Amino acid sequence: MPRIGVAATADFGADVLERLADRHEIAFLLTRRDRPAGRGRKTTPPPAKVVAERLGIPVLQPDRPAEAELDAESIVLVAYGALIPRELLERHEWLNVHPSLLPHWRGAAPVERAIMAGDHETGVTVIRLAEELDAGPIGAQEAFAIRPDDDAGAVYARAAELAPDLLEAATSFTPQDGEATYAEKIGPADRELNWSRPAKELHDRIRALSPHIGARGEVEGRRLIVWRSRLDGDRLELLEVQPEGGKPMSYDAWLRGLRS
Repeated sequence: MPRIGVAATADFGADVLERLADRHEIAFLLTRRDRPAGRGRKTTPPPAKVVAERLGIPVLQPDRPAEAELDAESIVLVAYGALIPRELLERHEWLNVHPSLLPHWRGAAPVERAIMAGDHETGVTVIRLAEELDAGPIGAQEAFAIRPDDDAGAVYARAAELAPDLLEAATSFTPQDGEATYAEKIGPADRELNWSRPAKELHDRIRALSPHIGARGEVEGRRLIVWRSRLDGDRLELLEVQPEGGKPMSYDAWLRGLRS
């Protein structure tokens, strides 16, 4: 693959960008605007921008992708977070790294939805970008197992490891085959833990939203973010929680503080 551009914003895109920079000359990073984040609403750069600046890669942050001067024939898009207009699709070769086995789990949250659904397998697919969401022809694809205690962070990391080799393998493309399923963006309702549900379903929800979003529920009359759990037969054990306005801690430490 010659000198390329990269369009990325989120952590997964930042990870793939860094791995690609080890093998290729990166002409630029196309990413989203800096935005307020955290409790203090401090203006924060997207993760991919942080990586690009550390590596000395030029950063482009237009309000709309069409406003940018994209000086590369080929552009790799991964976790960018915005649609690419037709005029740019026609002007450049766009390759998309998507962390699922397309056409399964098209959309914004493929890893999270796969884990929440209890899937035992996922993968990475490289497609040629098309106007329809995640529907372009497939150039390369590889599956891997989702282990019982993998969280979303572990699955995204494995997907990022595979991305550079799959991009190099994507030399011919075939239409997607099979019924498409969709991974909608995670909303507030997806984060809520209903303790009446089966332990495995709760465990899958917790690990699907860790370490970057966080599942939420009421425990001992207090609202908590639950970051880690494990299954002991049919029983759910909480391992790491975060009280409102506090920092993550072990569940045992939180209980001791509550009862002291």
